[in-house]
Amino acid sequence: MGRIVVGVDGSDQSIKALRWAVRQAELTGDTVEAVNSWEYPATSWASMMPGLPEDFDPQAVATVALNEALEEALGADGAQRVERVVVIGNPAQSLLERARGAELLVVGARGYSGLKATLLGSVSLHVTQHASCPVTVVRD
Repeated sequence: MGRIVVGVDGSDQSIKALRWAVRQAELTGDTVEAVNSWEYPATSWASMMPGLPEDFDPQAVATVALNEALEEALGADGAQRVERVVVIGNPAQSLLERARGAELLVVGARGYSGLKATLLGSVSLHVTQHASCPVTVVRD
């Protein structure tokens, strides 16, 4: 039994990718690992905006977002069968690291990256070029 890694940021495209990964895992007998990656905003480090409140916990926020996305996509019972991983780091790089040794990496065609993706390139483009396992990009 192998492992399917799927990037889940809560966007509609990542929800579609999650559902696709779960259906694929049902066919292959693999487990599903949903990954949500977060980074501190660059502007807070550059003093372009006020600092984050001391009690702000981005890991907790990302964990709640992942849990909500899983329940939205799969229902409470289905969400319990998915392993959850929340990591700090660049989304593309985090997915590549988590996908080492996986049978498959699944991502949506577009996430919440917007202008950042335009300037830096999309997560899906990056992982298809650099993954050590097969990659599926789920489109509309």
